[in-house]
Amino acid sequence: MKTLLVSFKIFLFLTILTGIVYPIFVTEIVQVLFPLKANGSLIQINNTTIGSELIGQQFDSVIFFNSRPSVISYNPLPSGGSNFGLSNLKLKSMVDERKKMFIVNNHLGSQSVVPSEMLFASASGLDPHISTEAALLQVERITSARNFNKIQKQKLEKCIQDLTETPQFFCLGEDRINVLLLNLSLQKIK
Repeated sequence: MKTLLVSFKIFLFLTILTGIVYPIFVTEIVQVLFPLKANGSLIQINNTTIGSELIGQQFDSVIFFNSRPSVISYNPLPSGGSNFGLSNLKLKSMVDERKKMFIVNNHLGSQSVVPSEMLFASASGLDPHISTEAALLQVERITSARNFNKIQKQKLEKCIQDLTETPQFFCLGEDRINVLLLNLSLQKIK
């Protein structure tokens, strides 16, 4: 009986320590050190949340940079990919259609190389980034749709350059740009 009582006390102590004290402690530390990240990297304009730096959004208008495709229509609740293999005919059909649309929408030549992130959805379906190359391929379309002059186009290209994130620790990933942040900066070009 004594062993059972000691076991129960240890169980209760560890439950309180690891289930209540530790999570509250870690939450408070993160709130102090990284408040933006701890709260989902939400972007607010005029006290209205318009999105998160961490979750991709759909931009279909010709006046905005297009996001990476999403199999789940950018809905964060059932996040996930299609799980189609490279030999799947439906995947091939979707990729061919996306390539055709990207080339047509951005007024590119039929032999243009389209960056892979504009053809394939990410595993989560919520990737907020595209490559710098994919952003640059969309500049002419946006410039034309917004009737930008040469100076505004240069500002747009500079904006892409300024918002480009380099690989983490100089070796993980590739250069990338957050589409939501890029489109918000695009709105400021006058």
